[in-house]
Order: sequence, then C-alpha cells, then structure tokens
Amino acid sequence: MMEKKIALIPGDGIGPEIVREARKILDKVCEKFGHSFTYTELLMGGCSIDAYGVPLTDETLEAAKASDSVLLGAVGGNVGNSRWYDVAPNLRPEAGLLAIRKGLGLFANIRPAYLYKELKAACPLREDIIGEGFDMVIMRELTGGLYFGERHTEEVDGVRKATDTLTYDENEIRRIAIKAFEIARKRKGNVISVDKANVLDSSRLWRQVAEEVAKDYPDVTLTHMLVDNCAMQLVMNPGQFDVILTENMFGDILSDEASMITGSIGMLSSASLSETKLGLYEPSHGSAPDIAGKDLANPIATILSAAMMLRYSFDMDKEADAVEAAVSKVLEDGYRTGDIMSEGCTQVGTIQMGDLIAERIESN
Repeated sequence: MMEKKIALIPGDGIGPEIVREARKILDKVCEKFGHSFTYTELLMGGCSIDAYGVPLTDETLEAAKASDSVLLGAVGGNVGNSRWYDVAPNLRPEAGLLAIRKGLGLFANIRPAYLYKELKAACPLREDIIGEGFDMVIMRELTGGLYFGERHTEEVDGVRKATDTLTYDENEIRRIAIKAFEIARKRKGNVISVDKANVLDSSRLWRQVAEEVAKDYPDVTLTHMLVDNCAMQLVMNPGQFDVILTENMFGDILSDEASMITGSIGMLSSASLSETKLGLYEPSHGSAPDIAGKDLANPIATILSAAMMLRYSFDMDKEADAVEAAVSKVLEDGYRTGDIMSEGCTQVGTIQMGDLIAERIESN
C-alpha cells in the first residue's frame, strides 16, 4: 500500500468537471490496488482572482509544493468578454500557470501523442501512413532557450532591430536528457534527440550532452534528427517515434504538430516535471467556458493525465496501465463524448464517461 498527497487545482470553465472525473478514477485505483490518496483542493486562475485578487497566492504555491503531485484542470476564460482580462498581464488567469511552473521548478514538459485505433478516422493522415498507429511522447525543455534568453529591440542608424538570445548550458541539457532516458526505459527504449546541429552552437552542445547521458543508459537507443527532418517525418512516418527529446522552441512547435495528427485535442494529456518526483499534470486543452456546467466536456485527457501522474511521479506503472486500458475499452465499446462522436457510437456526457472508465479498471 502506498500513501500519496495530491493537490487538485480544478481551475475555471470545465476544469472542475474534468478534475472531478479524474479523481473518481484515482479513487477507483486506490480501491483496486490498495493505495491511499489524500486530496487538497486549491484555487488558481480566474477563480483565485475572484477569491483573492491574484491568479496564484503564495499559500496555494506552498500547498502545491507540500504535495506529492499536482493535478490541474484548466484556467482562464473568454478573453474578449471576461473581467479577468481587463487587468495587467501578470494578474490574468494564465499568469498563475506560469507562476506555478516556475515555483515548482518544472523544467521538463511531456506531451504524449497516441492514436487510438477507434479514432483513426479523425487522424488527418492517410491510412497507409498511419499504419498500425503511433505512440510517442515529446520531451520538451521548458525553462531555457530562446524564450528565456536576453532580448531587446533598438534602432540602429534609423533601422529597427530586434535581438533574441538562444542560450543553454550543459546542466540544463543534461537534466532534461536524463528525464527522457528514464521515460524511454518505461516505454520502447528509443530516444530521438532533435536539434539543428548543422547550424546552431547550442544544438551542437545539446547533441554532445545527449551522447554523454546515453552512456549511462545502455538499454536505451539514442539517435539524432535535425528539427526540419523531424517535422517532415511526423507526417510521413509517425510510427517510428518513441521519445522525442528537444529544446524549448522546437518542442513547442513539434508538440503542436504531433497533437494535430492524433485528431482530437480532447484526448491529449500532458505533464511538467521537476528534478524530484513532483510534477504537474494537466490536459492539453483549454477551459472551454462555453460548455462549462453542461455535462459536455470530454474528461479523457484529464484522466490520462492522472495516469501519467501514477506512472511518472508515483512509479505505479501497473495502475497507470489499468487506467489507460480502461479508456481504450470504453472507446472499443463505442462510447463517445460529443467532441469525438462518430456514426454508430453512443454519445455520453462527462459524468457517464468517467463512470464507464472507472467501471473498467481492473487490478490484474
């Protein structure tokens, strides 16, 4: 029996609904596998602005730090007509997300891209390209690189000039590479490190450090791929990928490309990890305020994020497998929320989808 403390941040819009269903799944895992999870519910985003005037309080951050992991729903609202956005950028709901990532030291973002055979029709790729499907994760460095380097705009001899600086040191590269190799060990044992080493010094260092880390993982295969080739290969032969390791900007772009070829954003989980086992797990989609409270939201991305939490923060691989298998079984049985509905299937709401998945979790 394992005991874990989980911080729940339902957030805004559909966040409370999808987090409720994920908690339902986690409770079923405890029942089936004999674990004990205790939950602390925290406010972040627009709801925190309403309650405290800021998107993330110091007390919320400290409570998150004191937990074993954090499960997040979604934050924010409609930018055009929300009272949350008539304020400075650092007081808007999404600023809470950036602040908690920094406060928890979350430097590694994991974005899985998995194609369920039942949802092949939603994939924009041709069937001969899809083949037997694909199952990959993109490991993106989250706190360095071009997005966090020095930048300035100036006028030189009457010409406007903007400069952005791309910087990585070997320690930043090594820690994200270690995460990628550790995750590859839990999967198919293949890491493709993506860079632009034919042009960039930062990429040449990235490649060197990745090769150094690989020496400690003889059971994992490391190969290198230039980022432009990787972008092409994702739509030509996605089945070749297992773990893609890359820097911040490349990962930002490639993870969006990979998410599109799965065909449904409502199915996409994600995780952001620190140097410890503490991580923040959330669906890749937004808060969808237009459908909030209507029992229409797809909770599967959040449920799969909870499965990632079991696997990567708690080392509960069997339990994570059980959750993922239950999701697959529900899809095989023809149940769909509205966003993934297709002819011949049975449409269900948020609550029923959670119930159906919970019923199918088995401990063997």
